[in-house]
Amino acid sequence: MVTKTDTTQIITQPKLDERVQPSLKRWFKHFLYISATHRYFSKQDRLEIAQAVQQAEHGHVGEIQVVIEGHIPCSQAYHQDTRLRAQQLFAELGVWDTELNSGVLLYLNLCERKVEIVIDRGLKNATDTETWQQICQLIIEKLKQQQYQQGVLAGIQEIGHVLAMYYDQPIPEQTNELPNEPIILN
Repeated sequence: MVTKTDTTQIITQPKLDERVQPSLKRWFKHFLYISATHRYFSKQDRLEIAQAVQQAEHGHVGEIQVVIEGHIPCSQAYHQDTRLRAQQLFAELGVWDTELNSGVLLYLNLCERKVEIVIDRGLKNATDTETWQQICQLIIEKLKQQQYQQGVLAGIQEIGHVLAMYYDQPIPEQTNELPNEPIILN
């Protein structure tokens, strides 16, 4: 059962459906997309992304989760855009559930070539939207140049800098609440 507390708002499917205009064009685009996620990100690329996440999380309690998705599932693409898909994954993967509310989801949708960053409530008031938009733009520029891995690595590094500025207090014990490996969804 999904519950809601004073500080946590869980995103559920009916709530997501209310926010986006249904789009047959978006559904067709995702329906016809031939997934090439593994072609763009080899096993070596995924290992390098995991190492970059580990380095970006070093020295602070911020947590980064990377999700790379080929396309939104057809059952959801009609009612869901990339922003709502990222919010859904943020909730489903438990990125919101870190001890100090320090989770950041970096979501890359290859079909639409869009990048979304979803931040936890611990960062929401301390940072501004422009900072996160700049990181998204940096990644998108690399994607346009077909530098997929470099784009993700640059984005992770920048997110790590933001987390280091906000969570600059020393931590007694390095804990890793979220896996460093990117989640690859077709």
